[in-house]
Amino acid sequence: QVQLVESGGGLVQAGDSLTLSCAASGRTFSMYAVAWFRQAPGKEREFVATISANGIYRDYADSVKGRFTISRDNAKNTLYLQMNSLKLEDTAVYYCATGISIITRTEAAYTTWGQGTQVTVYS
Repeated sequence: QVQLVESGGGLVQAGDSLTLSCAASGRTFSMYAVAWFRQAPGKEREFVATISANGIYRDYADSVKGRFTISRDNAKNTLYLQMNSLKLEDTAVYYCATGISIITRTEAAYTTWGQGTQVTVYS
């Protein structure tokens, strides 16, 4: 069973950059697609980005396309989310998730979740 631990969240000014990490335990990390989701206060959790097991295929929500980059290092069992040009509306708890062999935006398809890391963007 893979376990996920997010880190890298914090308080940043609008326009700044931040990189989130998601460290995975277990030997099956490289077998699965992984994704980032986020949940803003008072809103439902939403898809942000996903990357295939081999890192070749990626998909992004329209709201972050061109600003965020998802990547993974299977040798280090780590997933990343590089966030540039941050906006106030990017404020949320960010979660990484895994457990499915194909990339998908469907939250219910992911079986393993981290505890989340808070990102707060101020003006």
